[in-house]
Amino acid sequence: MYTAPFCGLTLLAGAGRVMTPRPATEQLVERALGVIGDRSARVADVGTGSGAIAVALAVGAPNAEIWATDTSAAAVALAFENVKRFGLEGRVHIVECDLLGPVPGTFDLVLANLPYLPAREAGAHPELAGEPLAALYSRGDGLGPLRRLFAQAHERLRPGGSVLYQYRGEVHEARRDELALLQSPEWRDVAARS
Repeated sequence: MYTAPFCGLTLLAGAGRVMTPRPATEQLVERALGVIGDRSARVADVGTGSGAIAVALAVGAPNAEIWATDTSAAAVALAFENVKRFGLEGRVHIVECDLLGPVPGTFDLVLANLPYLPAREAGAHPELAGEPLAALYSRGDGLGPLRRLFAQAHERLRPGGSVLYQYRGEVHEARRDELALLQSPEWRDVAARS
């Protein structure tokens, strides 16, 4: 285990087992902090990995309650260690599950940095060598996890809520009323306009 910088914090990281937090993902946290501000908010961080997004958001938004999920047992264990490292156990809840799974209640904001690269592109990204394949690549066009999240989030977002997601290094926002369109193959067109 080693440490990695993220949003001015020093987090525990697990090379090869859990995706290393990257500077490009810091913009997802910055955008979320802009949406939440100082208000009380209930947030989901889907595909939390090391817990970097959840921890940075909790530090920057002291009135937010965050539910962080991941399907990887190694990621859940590491995220829990990072939550403990910053004393955030009362506001950041880590759950091993798929997407929003059994997490209770509704949300003001859902954050996601999910796999979106087609598995057939694995050899085209040498800069990602050593990272866990499941954190980066998905079958078909690679967008299945995002489409499934959009379907779940439509039912779980509060009125006025939105999903912030990272796609090809950029952060996009989808309001609750846009999520039905984003489940279709044309979702990239909407992403390009946000």
